[in-house]
Amino acid sequence: ALEVVLSCDAGGSLCNCSVWEPRSGTSLTTYRGGNSSARALCTLGGEYLLGAQIGKSYISVWELQRKDQLQQKIICPGIVTCLAVSPNGLYITAGIEESIYLWEVSTGNLLLTLSRHFQELTCIRFTDDSSHFISGGKDNLVLVWNLCSLLQIGYARVPEPQHVWSRHTLPVTDIHCGVGGPLSRIATASLDQTVKLWELSCGELLMSVLFDVGIMSVTLDPCEYNLFCGGHDGSIFQVNLFTGPVEREKNFQTDKDASQIFKGHRNQVTCLSVSIDGTMLLSGSHDETVRLWDIPSKQCLRTVNHKGPVTNAFLTIASANMFNPDCRPSISLPKFSKHVHSSEMTENEEGCAITLCLQHGQKEAQESNLEKAEQLYSLMCAAADKNMLGDGENTKMHVAELEDEVKTLKKINRDLYDFSVQVLTKQT
Repeated sequence: ALEVVLSCDAGGSLCNCSVWEPRSGTSLTTYRGGNSSARALCTLGGEYLLGAQIGKSYISVWELQRKDQLQQKIICPGIVTCLAVSPNGLYITAGIEESIYLWEVSTGNLLLTLSRHFQELTCIRFTDDSSHFISGGKDNLVLVWNLCSLLQIGYARVPEPQHVWSRHTLPVTDIHCGVGGPLSRIATASLDQTVKLWELSCGELLMSVLFDVGIMSVTLDPCEYNLFCGGHDGSIFQVNLFTGPVEREKNFQTDKDASQIFKGHRNQVTCLSVSIDGTMLLSGSHDETVRLWDIPSKQCLRTVNHKGPVTNAFLTIASANMFNPDCRPSISLPKFSKHVHSSEMTENEEGCAITLCLQHGQKEAQESNLEKAEQLYSLMCAAADKNMLGDGENTKMHVAELEDEVKTLKKINRDLYDFSVQVLTKQT
């Protein structure tokens, strides 16, 4: 398998994205047409490249082996500020103003829009098993969404996030999802000079690291031993998660931890990525360079200059389609809709729908996929609790009591908010 770098900047006029080999720096190919926004460049199923254009209300799509020709444009209802594709290649999410749009790749249908953020979105990330995605915005919030729950919810109900993380005090700049699907750890970076590490399954805050500068990007190595944080001043900080005393609140002291800083960039570090073997770190900056670092020695191995501030740079495994001009995608992309699918269906389309009723004569109702997924998730969490804490009924009962108390407090808080809104609107 060949590991390559995909990088793009905000000023290049000849190409949108370039692909190059990290160890030699050899340019392998380029994709032409426009400039992609920060955190808005993704590969789809190893067959397509997607890039949301800076200041434009569309997403450019290239077939990986056809560099000079756009396959199509996905027209969006507004300017796309961030973009993510599920690892299984089935769904595309985009942040447009304060809303999240979710498309189904096979049909092009816009399945739903989520409007729980209060300001513009800055980043969206999927977990490695495509079961969840996490969104962050300028409203300081990080929201965790269960994809299975969203797909089975009725149109009359308002989708709710699985977790709402509101511990950041300034806009969220980046999100990284670790390995493990629903049991993974999530790192979030913010301009409030902190990086926070969360447990996805229970939503608990595991650690908060405070720096001297605002943090613009964050990533973990494949083994999740080290946290890498890109600063607003161009520094890259390495935090070892398994050394020293375990502390929930941790301060990174620049003078004391100077040996854990990568120095070389002259402006904010906007993107970070670690190689699959965990030995190299890739960084992109507004100083118009992409740098490749040797992690153990903190030495810069290679510097690649760009024509403008770097908006995206990441390491990925090259698919076979990328360098074979005779290869064609197994599935052609449909036309993507701009409105939620339920409102677009006509009578003819509804008449063409086919409903399959399996085991029609069975009297007992079958479990839905959502119920089965929740049962499996409960079993996984129970197994994890048993391994870490032992099989204790008292612990489980205490957790259940706390969850009920949290639900009650949330309801009280919601009622107080609704009441205060009513009072304020009557006064005006």
